[in-house]
Amino acid sequence: MTRVRLLTFAILSAAALSACAPTLGPPPPPRGSFAPPSADEFRPGDFSWSAVPGHGGITGHVVYKVGQRRFTCAGASVILTPETPWSRHRMNTLYKSAEHAALPADEVRARTPSAPAGDYSAFVRRTTCAAGDRFSFSGLPEGAWYVITIAKPAAGPGPSMALMRRAVTRDGRVTNVDL
Repeated sequence: MTRVRLLTFAILSAAALSACAPTLGPPPPPRGSFAPPSADEFRPGDFSWSAVPGHGGITGHVVYKVGQRRFTCAGASVILTPETPWSRHRMNTLYKSAEHAALPADEVRARTPSAPAGDYSAFVRRTTCAAGDRFSFSGLPEGAWYVITIAKPAAGPGPSMALMRRAVTRDGRVTNVDL
């Protein structure tokens, strides 16, 4: 009889202890069973950081030259696009780089249909390049951005160039960019 009591006590003790064990939910899925979101997928939430007001800024100057031929952005739009996995992929498609580029504008436009699609216009900031080929953006949160403009030869005919450079804002400071 003591053997039955001992066995019953052991079973009841084990059951009582297991009731105190934390439940951690289901086990994680096996490795490789899900893929991270694709950079081809436009997700507005990825851009949300850029809509928060900040204390940083970007000032820029177009200094692009080919030989002695100087280019100007005077009067042209300058756009500032937040970096996200999607926009980085887009820059690589359009400019063949996610860091910096100077390419004929027609070449970049020709690649637009193959770039990932998405309406990111609500997150793009715009300004106009001044007569001295200078521009600036203020009130920026910390993060990485793409500065883009079209520059044309300052004198004489020639193809317009699409200029792009990645810039990072940190610690409420102004970042200087030469295109």
